Amino acid sequence: MTFTKTTEQSSKHEHLEKMSVHELLFNINQEDKTVPLAVEKALPQIAILVNQIVAKMKLGGRLFYIGAGTSGRLGILDASECPPTFGVPFDLVNGIIAGGDKAIRRAVENAEDNATQAWIDLQEHGINENDVVIGIAASGTTPYVIGGLESCNQNNITTGSISCNAASPLSQTAKFPIDVVVGPEFVTGSSRMKAGTAQKLVLNMISTATMIQLGKVKGNKMVDMQLSNSKLVDRGVKMIMGEIPVSYEVAAKLLEKYGSVRKAVDNFRDKSQI
Repeated sequence: MTFTKTTEQSSKHEHLEKMSVHELLFNINQEDKTVPLAVEKALPQIAILVNQIVAKMKLGGRLFYIGAGTSGRLGILDASECPPTFGVPFDLVNGIIAGGDKAIRRAVENAEDNATQAWIDLQEHGINENDVVIGIAASGTTPYVIGGLESCNQNNITTGSISCNAASPLSQTAKFPIDVVVGPEFVTGSSRMKAGTAQKLVLNMISTATMIQLGKVKGNKMVDMQLSNSKLVDRGVKMIMGEIPVSYEVAAKLLEKYGSVRKAVDNFRDKSQI
């Protein structure tokens, strides 16, 4: 397949500066509607990668996202939400961005062009053969990401990728690539838009499906979530009430005693069967 950088092709919309606010919003929305359909076409690729991640995590492995700019920030966002949502250790899912943590807020000049730095960054986390590394790059051409996956391949570490151009250099490097081809952006080349949305959707799928497969969800509830604020405590109490026949007050006491919905329900059931 010939590599065509569709993320850099000219927008289908001309003279954006002449559009009214309503026209701008309507046309952006029309473009955004095409993203879920592009993700749908990639579902078989996503499923293959998720199965690889689950298998590695059952062996004690971890998941790493590496990226630059918007792609790197999206990886960090997804990784940072796994511990509070699923109650997993903070080092189970990790996001690494070219240029380091300071690049989360501000662009670091030339960071994405360093093809050797990602492997150095991964080594700081003790990367090993039980881990999985997913390179994220809308264009599929970012040297930082490609170089990182090449080094992982050389060290027998499972690699995946998320790119928005078919047959990109990144996709050809990853052992388990995901291509979500969203086409030209509303603002030519602004891949934080449709491409960024597509990447976020795929990351949601990967982390959520993986955690469900690992037993971190019961029914459709986040039974292992961290109780970090009053809203989540209230949600946890109501989850307990939905699982066992107790009042709100009793459920709240159980949650306070055991510290998680899962433990509260399991301990109540164990004691009621004695």
